[in-house]
Amino acid sequence: MMTFDHMNRDYDTARKTFKPEIPETFNFAFDVLDVRAREADKDALLAINVPAGTKKAVTYSELSTASAKFAQALMALGLTRGDAACVVIGREPTWHKVLFGCMKAGVISMPGTNLLTAKDIAYRVNQAGAKAAIVSPMHVEKVESIRAECPTLEHLIVIGEAAGDWLSFEALCDAQDGSLTASDLPPFAATDTMMIYFTSGTTALPKMVPRDFGYALAHAATALFWMDLRETDMHWTLTDTGWAKAAWGMLFPQMLMGCTTVLYDAPGMDVEAHLNAIGELGVTTFCGPPTVYRLFAQQDLTKYNLSSLRRCLGAGEPLNPEVIRYWQEHTGTTIADGYGQTETINIVGNFPGVETRFGSMGKPVPGYDIDVVDDEGTVLPDGEVGHIAIRTLEAWPAGLFHGYLRNGALVTDAFKNGWYYTGDTATRDADGYLWFVGRSDDLISSAGYRISPFEVESALLEHDKIMESAVIGVPDETRGQLVKAYIILSTGVDGTPELAKDIQEFCKNLTAPYKYPREIEFVTELPKTISGKIRRVELRET
Repeated sequence: MMTFDHMNRDYDTARKTFKPEIPETFNFAFDVLDVRAREADKDALLAINVPAGTKKAVTYSELSTASAKFAQALMALGLTRGDAACVVIGREPTWHKVLFGCMKAGVISMPGTNLLTAKDIAYRVNQAGAKAAIVSPMHVEKVESIRAECPTLEHLIVIGEAAGDWLSFEALCDAQDGSLTASDLPPFAATDTMMIYFTSGTTALPKMVPRDFGYALAHAATALFWMDLRETDMHWTLTDTGWAKAAWGMLFPQMLMGCTTVLYDAPGMDVEAHLNAIGELGVTTFCGPPTVYRLFAQQDLTKYNLSSLRRCLGAGEPLNPEVIRYWQEHTGTTIADGYGQTETINIVGNFPGVETRFGSMGKPVPGYDIDVVDDEGTVLPDGEVGHIAIRTLEAWPAGLFHGYLRNGALVTDAFKNGWYYTGDTATRDADGYLWFVGRSDDLISSAGYRISPFEVESALLEHDKIMESAVIGVPDETRGQLVKAYIILSTGVDGTPELAKDIQEFCKNLTAPYKYPREIEFVTELPKTISGKIRRVELRET
């Protein structure tokens, strides 16, 4: 098993010496999970189900055996390497068992958030040509409502009891002996696709981001330098299982280092319960979106036992300095901002032993050449706004995707001039710190979610009283940004508060609820370019 605790984590030294190397053959489930289960078995997960009032530890060996059984079940159903499966499961150990089982069988898992609507699921299944849907009971009805629209969907698997032609995950696993090992199968190339995540842009519907097995191993840099994980850590990341953030905070870095990971399943955000849980569970490393830290900072933190914390992390959008100071005063830890994308691992961050400059994204992660460049790929002087980019010319950076998947081919338009353009902009100061400026493609960041204006606009246009719309993010103290819609109504329709509420409810039911516009302004025209494209920048300046 590959181990990393021996590596020098000093930032300046690591910048010179750390060179992430990906072997030709690699499968995370066999080469990390199974080996750890054999050689250093311990609790991998601590699963807390608040509604049920249960707490259960799950060992690495339990995950190893369960994933082997599920892989056998998938192969017995006729699924083969390269087939895709839409996976929509919440924060419970079954999520890990399913993902690791898919890895062992070579089935490409497509994790989705519990907030997906039936329409969202159909889009994902059809875009990837998925052959299986593996979901929690709450999503069965959604899948049933769209299965006729999804001709590639052959196998329906539910967690728990099954009805009709659905298959039970537990029953499928119980029918297998769990004896599957890596030697039973042809080797997996590190470049084989392991997962597909869906991301969004401003001018298109969600895009498919294929992630190979090498991506999982590349997260050693995330674990070592930004998260600063140790085998003894009890780690807790607040995230939905449908986001790539779950791969960062509940899957690869933690298992590479041998941590125990908290799975906290609770409806809504009970601030007091979350703060109490940190002390009760002995959480040592904690990662949350800035929205959550802002909520924490509204509490009297002297009421809570936060002494177990040694490392706290934030990601998603910049965090205001007063919140960082208040948290530091009461926990002794400085919230370390980190930056990356679905397409990358952690690539910029505030690292242990390096001065934290409030408001800065931090510095490039060791092993990666990150800089601020112009449209032609020229590195810009300090202080100038440019694209955050990753150099790809000399060697392909470990953990960086190779392009978006569309119609069975990779679309590589984000790569040019020897760089990968992240779509975000920043400045660099004289000491190498990066300072985030904005999203060059207008993505909205609200409460840790990245929202495509195009997706919201597309949903709004399906309302029979809306003729045209434009969506932007507006500043909000708690959420970072709120979704705001400027709407041109159909002829003869008056904009009223009642209609605004109706539009909001319509949008909630058509797309994921977190995407609906919390502010609506009725207008008679929208600013546009000569070619007819909406100039959202002008709306943001009003």
